[in-house]
Amino acid sequence: MFAQGGLCYFCSARLSKADASVEHLVPTARAGSNSDDNCVACCKAINSLLGSMSLKEKIKVVLNQKGTFVCPNRQDPIAQSLPTASQVKAQPVVISMTPPPVAKKTSATAPVVKKAISHQVSEETATAVLKTIKNLGPARPRRIKTLMSTMKSFHKIKLSDKQIATLIEQFRKAGKVIVNGVQVSYKL
Repeated sequence: MFAQGGLCYFCSARLSKADASVEHLVPTARAGSNSDDNCVACCKAINSLLGSMSLKEKIKVVLNQKGTFVCPNRQDPIAQSLPTASQVKAQPVVISMTPPPVAKKTSATAPVVKKAISHQVSEETATAVLKTIKNLGPARPRRIKTLMSTMKSFHKIKLSDKQIATLIEQFRKAGKVIVNGVQVSYKL
């Protein structure tokens, strides 16, 4: 951690001792060593996200960030609105989707129509996302926040935050994803 100036190797955020962890670039599960050449200090959230991915998969995740690596700790408002483990007592998380306003009247003039943004996801896209998650095998995200950031990193499937939330809710209703508090499990 000292050699990196106390910063996360991936997102350059200042690391507290409580949030620091060692990321093996080539995972020990894939014959990676504990040498300095293979180990970097990073946020626990990033270490959890990268899990036992191969070096090639990790590079792909970093490259998909398009120049600015977004740490899962500092995610979008949807992820930040999810409860933390200390706020939840084994209650399922319900992600509600309220549609944006479509029209708004101004005084005596005609309604001003706002462009409605579709949060719908095609069945083809939902199938592709589910297949990609299934292919992660034991490296599948175990927390809702990590699942959302993982889905965001799928480079071939461009999804908005609301589409990701919609997909997770669809998968939950279909019994493919089980959300219990902040924990996620799968029946794929």
